[in-house]
Amino acid sequence: MTPRDIERILRDEAGRALATLIRLVGDFDLAEDSLQDAFAAALERWPVSGHPSNPRAWLVNVGRNKAIDRIRRQANFRGKQAELTHELLLNVSQHDACNDGAALGDDMLRLIFTCCHPALAMDTQVALTLRTVCGLTAPEVARAFLVGEEAMAQRLLRAKQKIRLAGIPYEVPDRDTLAPRLRGVLAVIYLVFSEGYAATSGENLMRLDLAQEAIRLCRLLDSLMPGRGEIKGLLALMLLHDARRAGRATARGDVVLLEEQDRALWDRVQIAEGLLLVDEALRAPGGPHAYAVQAAIAALHARALNYAQTDWPQIAGLYEVLLRISPSPVIELNHAAAIAMVDGPARALALIDALEARGTLRGYELLFAVRADLLRRLGRHAAACDAYRSAIAATQLEPSRRFYARRLAELERRTD
Repeated sequence: MTPRDIERILRDEAGRALATLIRLVGDFDLAEDSLQDAFAAALERWPVSGHPSNPRAWLVNVGRNKAIDRIRRQANFRGKQAELTHELLLNVSQHDACNDGAALGDDMLRLIFTCCHPALAMDTQVALTLRTVCGLTAPEVARAFLVGEEAMAQRLLRAKQKIRLAGIPYEVPDRDTLAPRLRGVLAVIYLVFSEGYAATSGENLMRLDLAQEAIRLCRLLDSLMPGRGEIKGLLALMLLHDARRAGRATARGDVVLLEEQDRALWDRVQIAEGLLLVDEALRAPGGPHAYAVQAAIAALHARALNYAQTDWPQIAGLYEVLLRISPSPVIELNHAAAIAMVDGPARALALIDALEARGTLRGYELLFAVRADLLRRLGRHAAACDAYRSAIAATQLEPSRRFYARRLAELERRTD
């Protein structure tokens, strides 16, 4: 077993293992440190012995033992050592008695609800989830928020301290207190999916483990709160996007654009489920929710037999609805890309210019990428080259970097 194989397994199992360790030890920092100790042990032992049949359970058990060792070593815990050790062992025995997929899934849902406690600001909820659930490093989370690494590290530290000092429970709340946290929980589940669907950084375009985890968690949430249009809308949106997974990258891992994808590779069973959920979400009480409208856009892509038959006017119209009910600069960017297919790239570029002038997406990779494509289609090759260079500098994802580099090389050949 190579170190790369081990690193892949550790990355895939990290989120759920951490969620369970946080439940067992009751402290974010101790759980994270103990999991890192378990990772180090795995890198040392697995190349010799091979990875265990249940890597996650192995990591949890080793991490729990490392946590007990850490407690015993810390002098300030000396007075409570016996009590804390007993509690850890009791938690683990209970965990071992019900160590199945459902129990581990509940741990992840508990972690998300803990991260999304109303006592934490929304941006802190999102940052903490990206760090703990998605497994992004603090520098990666900092880049996602366009802030400095030290500032983000301090924000994460304060959030974990607040959870500990305020005694915020690590649990799925009762039904009466579910609703106030729903907006944040849905947002972070979608962030987990987004990191799986298009990773922030690394060698691979997608992280299947995170995408599937987000879908599974949304199904659990739907069972907890049935009939909610925003939940069904998000589930539909994720299913419809994920159904295209097999067509989104080549065997080598290179990006395949939507217009070039082989639609025979799309998961039609998953699409059928997503389409039914879109209808349910749009008919749910309370008017159309943002996730339902986004799912309706994804449904139009899924229904089109090929790229040329995509109903772009309706997609552009749905983005206009979305801008009314849930305005954001990213939605404006997506709306401009749709307008390019209806009114042409010149009209879309004017929208991009106005968006960029406000500075709300400064340094955002996809803003550069959309601008580059529009300029390329308008024949403004020198300006397009500059935009592609900016996109290359902004991305941390290797498949995206290769795609932008290919487009840049093609344009540079034309301008020679």
